[in-house]
Amino acid sequence: MMYVYFFLFLCLYGLACYYVAFNGYRWLKRSFGFGYRRSYTIIIIFLSVAFIASFIVSSRLLELIGGYWLTIVGYGLLLLPLVNLIYFLSGRKPLIHLLSGYILSFCFLCILIVGSFNAWSPTIRYYDVSLTEEPTQEIRFLLGADFHFGTVIGMNHFERFLQLVEQESPDAIFLAGDIIDDNMDTFIEEQIADGFLQLDAPLGVYAVPGNHDYYGGDLSLLTQELRSSGVTVLLDEHIHVDGLFTVIGRKDETDIDRKSIAELMEHANEQLPIIMMDHQPHETVEAATHNVDMIFSGHTHRGQLFPGNLLTQAIYENDWGYKQIDQLHSFTTSGFGFWGPALRIGSRSEIIMITVKL
Repeated sequence: MMYVYFFLFLCLYGLACYYVAFNGYRWLKRSFGFGYRRSYTIIIIFLSVAFIASFIVSSRLLELIGGYWLTIVGYGLLLLPLVNLIYFLSGRKPLIHLLSGYILSFCFLCILIVGSFNAWSPTIRYYDVSLTEEPTQEIRFLLGADFHFGTVIGMNHFERFLQLVEQESPDAIFLAGDIIDDNMDTFIEEQIADGFLQLDAPLGVYAVPGNHDYYGGDLSLLTQELRSSGVTVLLDEHIHVDGLFTVIGRKDETDIDRKSIAELMEHANEQLPIIMMDHQPHETVEAATHNVDMIFSGHTHRGQLFPGNLLTQAIYENDWGYKQIDQLHSFTTSGFGFWGPALRIGSRSEIIMITVKL
């Protein structure tokens, strides 16, 4: 059955590429008399195959090119029908055809430029919450997630994270999963564990796994590397921190042995504020019913590419940012990295800084 699905995917992907490429060639030919059909076909085949090949061959260039092309095809499927309709309603005027091609080309260029900036230039979101009616102290938390260390994202991007951590000097750091992108190759080759050694937070650095940390079967090795670097990895476990708060870290939903929130709360000290880390924000409401005070998640990427954010908003109670549900303060980050295309439209790579009043 898997082969049937793969065949159907290839057929649909091929048709989508053909549709976008055909419209591009028709515009070039009608507007400029472009006649290099064979060369054009070779380029389109290379771009289309690059995306598939990037899953087979570990190549940063192929993955980048394939991701950019996939994005153009995706937005082409959204925009080209509208452009063709306008051209048809205009009476097929050559000037309309020429201008529509220029406008669409400009849109694609903007998508690549703005999308690259949003992906590679992380920002900081700031929030303030109070867990008591009469707080006596403040603690600063840093939340990061979805680093996706792999063929495209490596130590260079992680250094941006380290710079932001140094700039903000948080009291505690929380890493909400998807540290790697399916395998440990880049993590080991670029010695990214050394970067985690540089994380300095007086109340500790805590991490939970995400779905991509499971896929390559390297979760045990990743956990070992992180713990050796001073990161407290919590796998359905809890820890009391200096009598200030309790951190509960959950296994990802990918793990069939994952405990329920009720099971995890049995051993929690509810006299202290309870902070839960759960990569996928599916059980936010359930966490609220079990008296969790704060929950940190990632996974959604805020859709990464518009209109993906509309989908994540429909699926998750809190797909991005901050939301309060009863006593629960829910935070979901769009992530520091990205998955697939090295682009973000309608979202941006980020970390979250939370000032908590206790």
